Amino acid sequence: MSELNPYAKYLDGRPLEEILHATTNQVAFLLAQIGERAQTPPAPGKWSAAEIVSHLADCEIVFAFRLRQTLAEDNYVIQPFDQEKWAVTYPGVSTGQALGAFSAVRNWNLALIKRALPSAAGRTVTHPERGTMTFQTIVETMAGHDLNHLGQLQRIAG
Repeated sequence: MSELNPYAKYLDGRPLEEILHATTNQVAFLLAQIGERAQTPPAPGKWSAAEIVSHLADCEIVFAFRLRQTLAEDNYVIQPFDQEKWAVTYPGVSTGQALGAFSAVRNWNLALIKRALPSAAGRTVTHPERGTMTFQTIVETMAGHDLNHLGQLQRIAG
């Protein structure tokens, strides 16, 4: 069984809500620096900046569902997904469209997280590949996931 939060290594000690709140603005800033290169992968087999932002938007939808199901259902089992199969639809999606979707759903998730924590932090959910995790673990995963992809965008921005 893999670790509960494979993105924990990216967490930097800041409050999770601070990381989650700052990400959309940081992505927008980095996309402005990347400019016309956003559709160009930095290396063969790597996602372009535009594809990374599309992935963030898709993952935010997944996190939205997982957070809500964790609050609504006892013993909920998370449905994993294959990010590479989802990424097949990313080419041609504009960074503006992807960032708009990511930002809208992130703001909605932040409102939920603010209402739910700390009282729901210990609500459990099962991930078939990672085991039993909590609402708090999902929030930690979101923040680590953000920092991982912000690092990729920073490297592309140069």
